[in-house]
Amino acid sequence: MTKPNLQVAYFEAWQHQAAESHLEQYSEIEAVRLRYADPTEDNLRALAAADVYQVLSNRDELPTQYFVTRELLAHCPDMLVVSTHGSGYDTVDLDACTAAGVIAVNQAGGNKQAVAEHALGMMLSLASRLHEADKVVRRGGFTTREDLLGRDIHGKTVGIVGLGHVGGQVARLCGTLFEMRVLAYDPYLSEAQFRERGAEPVDLHDLMRQSDFVTIHCPRTTETTGMIGRTEIELMRAGTYFISTARGGIHDEAALVDALAGSKLAGAGLDVWDTEPPPPNHPLLQFETVIATPHTAGVTHESRRTVALGTIDQLAAIYSGKRPSRLLNPAVWPAYAERFESLMGKPAET
Repeated sequence: MTKPNLQVAYFEAWQHQAAESHLEQYSEIEAVRLRYADPTEDNLRALAAADVYQVLSNRDELPTQYFVTRELLAHCPDMLVVSTHGSGYDTVDLDACTAAGVIAVNQAGGNKQAVAEHALGMMLSLASRLHEADKVVRRGGFTTREDLLGRDIHGKTVGIVGLGHVGGQVARLCGTLFEMRVLAYDPYLSEAQFRERGAEPVDLHDLMRQSDFVTIHCPRTTETTGMIGRTEIELMRAGTYFISTARGGIHDEAALVDALAGSKLAGAGLDVWDTEPPPPNHPLLQFETVIATPHTAGVTHESRRTVALGTIDQLAAIYSGKRPSRLLNPAVWPAYAERFESLMGKPAET
């Protein structure tokens, strides 16, 4: 017999309040709200009864006992889907999901405009020294405008690491608005996809050597953790700007400190950190040439609404048996399809 609904367990709140009214369109989705203040055993019991775990993406916002691990999935033998709140999936062990026959999906692309605009805003502020000028005016002690001499970004070279939803949007904005030369490193795209997104494919080291601005837009995985290390940062030309709105742990913070202290880099815009939020005494926060934000690049009213509605639409498609558009572990599909039919009483797409 077909299961009449898809039970989705989530903690505290959806990404945006618009999700509540959107859920009314889908009687087949039953949302179960959990609270961190409740006993862990009660929350784990509720997760074990759910078909879907809607999980936070940010590792520093989610209590570790609720990370998607082999242990948690073993406690939830009937779970079918792990769905993240955002595009990241730092709190999800994809290998564990695949081994358990569970599909993992994210919301990639839902906040691409917000993150791309944030990265571009950092580039503009760093080059024009807008953030430094603001501090000078507020503190007093202004001497001469030449002390705050900035640079145009028009016609410069931007290097984009990760040319997916956000990186592709950054490429389009930089190429069209400011006629920049756009280089990109992404080993998973074809030459045709690079052309479509307006970027020249290069290897990572060439990108670091040739760019006036380096901006990071790849997910944090075992492959990308530590990818921008001391070697890569030392390849950057004097006067280059470094921006990351991706995930902490992709770039080496200590190496970035050294490059800024030695005045090799002109500045950095950082929205992501090894520990979030970073402590006030973090070495990178001591530089006037660093713009720091607390992982808020994708946090706008518009992006949160888009992501929340897209989350629910994707879950409704999953309940109908469709293959989701943002599947993170596609190799699991055959095993998942068998489990889906067994637990839901109807077939999934083959």
